[in-house]
Amino acid sequence: MSLFLAIEGIDGSGKGTQAARLHAYLMSKGHRSALLSFPRYQQTMFGQKVGDFLNGRFGTLESVHPLLVSLLFAGDRFESRELIQAAMANYDVVICDRYVASNVAHQGAKSSGTERKELIDWIQHLEYSIYKLPRADLTLFLDVDVEHAQQLIAAKSRRDYTEKAADLQEADANYLRRVREVYLELSSGAQWKSIHCVHGSHVRTIDEIAAEIAAVVDASLQRSP
Repeated sequence: MSLFLAIEGIDGSGKGTQAARLHAYLMSKGHRSALLSFPRYQQTMFGQKVGDFLNGRFGTLESVHPLLVSLLFAGDRFESRELIQAAMANYDVVICDRYVASNVAHQGAKSSGTERKELIDWIQHLEYSIYKLPRADLTLFLDVDVEHAQQLIAAKSRRDYTEKAADLQEADANYLRRVREVYLELSSGAQWKSIHCVHGSHVRTIDEIAAEIAAVVDASLQRSP
């Protein structure tokens, strides 16, 4: 049975970079590793619409109700369910660069209090109970403050879903702070491990963060039956 893990964090936290580094590390150790990245902007119908949303085609970040937005992100994973299941059946470790928690954090950030809880419960019921997506065995939360994250976003190379330097979500610092707030709440869960990517006033090096992640995953593999 495979170890199914997700790498999460606000935009600019280095999820894609660290997911790729972990995948390469596991392969070098002889593990059969699969790497999936969500949203799948070019591979699924819903993923293409996620790209449209992030480019502002449907309105501003605040003008589209988060419940409706959550359907796009969840639909992208629903279209990918067979791919996820096949990966879990054929690989020792399956790494997801973003997973269900991204939907929870980003949509939950647009509300508060009881409304936030109801929305989070709704998203989790949709993805896990209705769409029957597997739950992650381990979620790694790359914790970066918004100021450093936006500096890292500015240094990103061109993405395949946008021509902009920053999409709707990345460009809004206050929104990203609320997303991080939700992630911090989620990261207290038993199957979560926080990776603190900033030390003092400096972002830790990619190698330092990758080494900590590798150690956490190695320990999880040793505990796996």
